[in-house]
Amino acid sequence: MQLAVAQLSNHLSKGLRSLYVLHGDEALLVQEAADAIRSHARAQGYGERTVHTVAGAHFDWSAVLAAGASLSLFADKQIVEVRIPSGKPGKEGSAALQQMAASSVGDDATLTLVLLPRLDKATRSGAWFGALEGSGVTLQIDSIERSALPQWIAQRLNLQGQRVAAGEEGQRALQFFANRVEGNLLAAHQEIAKLGLLYPAGDLSFEQIEAAVLNVARYDVFKLSEAVLGGQRARVQRMLDGLKAEGEAEVLVHYALSEDIRALKRVKDAIAEGRPLPVALREQRIWGLRERLFERVLPHLGDTTLANLLHAAQQVDGIVKGLKSPGWPVEPWQALHRLAQGLCGACAAARS
Repeated sequence: MQLAVAQLSNHLSKGLRSLYVLHGDEALLVQEAADAIRSHARAQGYGERTVHTVAGAHFDWSAVLAAGASLSLFADKQIVEVRIPSGKPGKEGSAALQQMAASSVGDDATLTLVLLPRLDKATRSGAWFGALEGSGVTLQIDSIERSALPQWIAQRLNLQGQRVAAGEEGQRALQFFANRVEGNLLAAHQEIAKLGLLYPAGDLSFEQIEAAVLNVARYDVFKLSEAVLGGQRARVQRMLDGLKAEGEAEVLVHYALSEDIRALKRVKDAIAEGRPLPVALREQRIWGLRERLFERVLPHLGDTTLANLLHAAQQVDGIVKGLKSPGWPVEPWQALHRLAQGLCGACAAARS
């Protein structure tokens, strides 16, 4: 049974199942979902908890199976928690998980909680995950996208009795807050809690948020492409500055930017050869948010623009490897800024 995170509270209010599987890379949201399940379990008499972290190829799965089959003298219900940080249980683990899934059916004495990182489609199609999903409840816990972050912050503030001012000032405050915590949801949670300690319930001004919220943003180089393709110039500037400050390799940033340019060109060429846009995008393995961004900008990007961007990417490739190029900055990060803003400007023009 698949369940959305937003449905978890209502689901738990109707009663616990004996098996839950949480998979996702957002540590805060996984922790909160697991805490909610544990809290309901404790309230229903699950007084004992054992935790097993799967590490290495020689992990002893028999200990996990034994834990699920026995109770101590001091509890009549227990939680058995299995953490698999790699997301790959191996052959022995696969068999053990399938056995655990089968034995969980109708077991009111043991609640099994399996914690996994974000899983790809192939892994979710495997026999062991299918067995867990068929016997229990699975929750895919996705990260909060940048576009949804201001609303998430507003909701969290509301839970502690606080809110931003109405109108434009409030939206400006939420955007400022989101810029400061992007890519670091756990720190965002901590900054929200800090506001609850510093200020009373009620409206928060922009000045209060500006004074209190630290710059704890963490940037992912592969999220950079979403900002560039979305024509978000200011966000692109912040992300590049952040990546540089975090010590990201210039060559990796260049790869992300140049791969977007090459992908745009390949899809454009495929369309010129008669392929429908959805087919061309699938052939280039472009899906999700990137697919939607490609669909918006591609029809309006001319061949000359793409050719110029390809040439620029080639120039910057040499610069990040220590070469000089006439008319371009010598410093690699300056050249990357220029390349990124060139692509960002082309995409912004195409979207307008």
